[in-house]
Amino acid sequence: MPEAFEPSLLRQHLRPLAAASLDEDVRRYQQFYGLDPSLRHPGVSTRLGCFAAGGYRIAAQYWCPERPRGSLLLLHGYYDHMGLFRHVIDWGLQMGFAVLACDLPGHGLSDGAAASIGDFAEYQAVLTGLLAQADILDLPKPWHLCGQSTGGAILLDYLLTGTPRDDLGETILLAPLVRPRAWGWSKLSYQMLRPFVGSIPRKFTDNSNDAEFLTFLRDRDPLQPRTLPTAWVGALARWIPRIEAAAPGPQSLIVVQGDADETVDWRYNLKVLDNKFERIECLLLSGARHHLANESETLRQRYFEFLGERLG
Repeated sequence: MPEAFEPSLLRQHLRPLAAASLDEDVRRYQQFYGLDPSLRHPGVSTRLGCFAAGGYRIAAQYWCPERPRGSLLLLHGYYDHMGLFRHVIDWGLQMGFAVLACDLPGHGLSDGAAASIGDFAEYQAVLTGLLAQADILDLPKPWHLCGQSTGGAILLDYLLTGTPRDDLGETILLAPLVRPRAWGWSKLSYQMLRPFVGSIPRKFTDNSNDAEFLTFLRDRDPLQPRTLPTAWVGALARWIPRIEAAAPGPQSLIVVQGDADETVDWRYNLKVLDNKFERIECLLLSGARHHLANESETLRQRYFEFLGERLG
């Protein structure tokens, strides 16, 4: 079992990403989450640091092969953090991409109230900052974007309401969020609770077929938030009608969605995406749940093959 690390100590010692270097605290963190590429990907360089965006200090890290042929910029989902995305990172490195990822505000090693946000516009500031870091690091183009769940929502917002860069490659959405499952009831509950409480206890769900991963989340991951802030639900409630009203865009998407996903309203969400984008290639993965980045190995390999055929 990898040696545990101290999150607060690591946060204190984060340096600007472009000037960051490996030290024992970083190595312990990477080994704990299986992010140390030295055994699986010899010759890959890596660093963990931070950048400023939206009033937050955002933790970020990247992995770069000796001769990359492009880059993969990765955004995690709600309650998640970079440390949980080793399978996607491994796939990106196997494809020959440099991989750049960050922890969203209130998640992982980044600043901010746990699992909270004032407005989804703050996520756009973080994405802008991440793109700026890719420029500073001179990461090779094209830059492919990949977002899981809320990370996918951030990319949707960027493509539909922002000013997307001309040098971007493909956009990959894993179980993207537009509306969560049972959103009508969730919104009513939020309106009833908001005047009285700032958060409610988090309820862990079986959002993957990987039982070992689910046990790790509940019992061993020191970076897992334990509450659901009403502020985040309020921010989501303001964002949903805005993205639903956004004008369609000319971009294309690559989407992977599990048909056993009980976290997002995936049928509704896919209809929204189909109406908003010019072209969508969608893999509907039979039996897959929400946390595609940590689904069973068999399901992961199926969608990695699908993605590899399109980015190969």
